[in-house]
Amino acid sequence: MTSLIRASELDSRIEALKNQVHEHSANVFALQQSILHPANTRLAVFLTLGARDTLELDSVELYLDGEPVASHLYSARELRSLDNGGVQQLFTGNLSSGEHELKTVVSAQAANDHFVRRESVYRFTKRPGPFRIQMSLDAQAPDFEPRVVFHEWK
Repeated sequence: MTSLIRASELDSRIEALKNQVHEHSANVFALQQSILHPANTRLAVFLTLGARDTLELDSVELYLDGEPVASHLYSARELRSLDNGGVQQLFTGNLSSGEHELKTVVSAQAANDHFVRRESVYRFTKRPGPFRIQMSLDAQAPDFEPRVVFHEWK
């Protein structure tokens, strides 16, 4: 009988230790996130399509202050998602407050069957706190040239 009591005591101690390890692991993860990605320096860039039937997106390259930070080649499935109003998160990272430049290079096939590659530059001032930028692609008749419009999300 004493061995059964000791075994159940041991089981409860093991369970308590498991809970402590799990809690400690969650605390370490939260600490890592706050150190590696502090909220006051966070930048996120999202992509949407404006006119969905005038532009078949091939790829997007993203540069932040002259450094490449994202490059994406689109599959048919991803294009369908964007065509249906989806939003793609192109980049998430840390950025100090101050003046910065975001450059994008878009490769696409326009509705007039011309393949185009266009650069767009957006200069912005990063303020303390999370900062989000929406990049919207559009192409209008008659030239069907891709245009990039940037919006800062509040």
